[in-house]
Amino acid sequence: MATTSEPGLSETRIHEVLSNDRRRMAIEFLQDGDLTLRELSERIAEAETGESPPPRNIRQSAYVSLQQTHIPKLAELDIVNYDDESKVVSLAEAGDVTVYMEVVPEGELSWSEYYAALAALGIVLMIAAAVGVPVISGVGAPGLGSLVFAVLGGSAVYQRWTQEN
Repeated sequence: MATTSEPGLSETRIHEVLSNDRRRMAIEFLQDGDLTLRELSERIAEAETGESPPPRNIRQSAYVSLQQTHIPKLAELDIVNYDDESKVVSLAEAGDVTVYMEVVPEGELSWSEYYAALAALGIVLMIAAAVGVPVISGVGAPGLGSLVFAVLGGSAVYQRWTQEN
């Protein structure tokens, strides 16, 4: 079995694959475990409509597009495994694609942007302490550094916890 780390599956190709909402949702739902094509299409239709159960025409549209387009494409790239007889879909062993799956709602910060902003804030605080800004220099560089590292550590623990749950 090939893996997603093959030279043929570049970062650009991964982004192209993940640019489609249904493919991205399929990979996201499969992270919880194997699903039949019908279960997967129902979960996607429910996510698209916000209705439970979703309308029949949306379920059918999701099923057909998964069966004819998205699952074959993901299987061809060895991102998923698909058993034609049982209609069971599972994620392939290699998880390289899921690294690119951080979904950030519009107007919100990604974790990478958050950590970059936290680093910038730390630098600004250190510079402010060094030049003698009244309140900040009173706390001192060691106190400010400890505060920034505590927030950094707490954020990393929180991010890990939310990703596992």
